[in-house]
Amino acid sequence: MQIWMNIVLVIQLVSALAMIGLVLVQHGKGADMGASFGSGSAGSLFGASGSANFLSRSTAVLASVFFVCTLALAYMSNTRALAPAEAQGSSVLERAAPAASEPAAPAQIPGAIAPPAPVPASPAAAGSAAIPAN
Repeated sequence: MQIWMNIVLVIQLVSALAMIGLVLVQHGKGADMGASFGSGSAGSLFGASGSANFLSRSTAVLASVFFVCTLALAYMSNTRALAPAEAQGSSVLERAAPAASEPAAPAQIPGAIAPPAPVPASPAAAGSAAIPAN
């Protein structure tokens, strides 16, 4: 299962990088307006009209591949996470509940001075508060 996740992840990364490159190569919708008034050249790498069709279609194909890879990765990671969860519980909160009830032990730092132990309340101090004043 891990091998398939790695293969799908590589395909997703390659399709994302190729899609970024194709989007950067394309002209915007208003790019030909300046060329019609003489302020730029209307020539392109793939010809006047062939570039829009080729680049648009290849961008759409790469976007579809990216979307399918994203869904596949989400499905595979979800099925992998559910396998051990079925034994412990179906919810994240149910799995975390026993861990939260255990108190955490204080960290021991080597060479540090231990904090003083709490002083127990003396019976005389507790009894003097209960004696009414005359």
